[in-house]
Amino acid sequence: MSLSRYAFSIKPQEAILILITMFWGGTFLAVQYAVTQSGPFFFVGLRFATAALAVALISLKTLRGLTLTELKAGLAIGVAIAMGYSLQTWGLQTIPSSKSAFITAMYVPLVPLLQWLCLRRMPGMMSCIGIVLAFIGLILLAGPEDNLLALGPGEMITLVGAVAIAAEIILISAWAGKVDVKRVTVVQLATASLV
Repeated sequence: MSLSRYAFSIKPQEAILILITMFWGGTFLAVQYAVTQSGPFFFVGLRFATAALAVALISLKTLRGLTLTELKAGLAIGVAIAMGYSLQTWGLQTIPSSKSAFITAMYVPLVPLLQWLCLRRMPGMMSCIGIVLAFIGLILLAGPEDNLLALGPGEMITLVGAVAIAAEIILISAWAGKVDVKRVTVVQLATASLV
């Protein structure tokens, strides 16, 4: 009897995506531990200052051509990043990392919802279904005896952080193709480290 028909096949791209997802999920535990050693805002600032320095060193030649539009884009995206990560890290001080990961992932259905509200881009049917299911999941996460309005301060702070992350994605899509990615990345990381 041959087991070859049961062979599990995974493409390299899928393996990398799985690895990245595992790494991302593990960062919630690492961040939760790190904020016990330092404050959430110091930790986020240091994290983004390190990233800004690393990307700036790689992109030194292209930084000379920084335009006003790229500066504005980087500042706006950087503020959204700082808010998202700072609020998420702050929330991690009072809620478990698993709950924080779930609430933070709410940015996925929030993106089409905010695009509809802010940019008048109507989401498709599947996006609408995803939005409804995500909010039902959040209500269930609150517990059968609670409702969405009964979420504690840590959950609410983390949810506002998820809105900021969704805003970051919308801002990136608004400037995509109109700016130099390297220059904007350095500005947004530097801004996030200072805010």
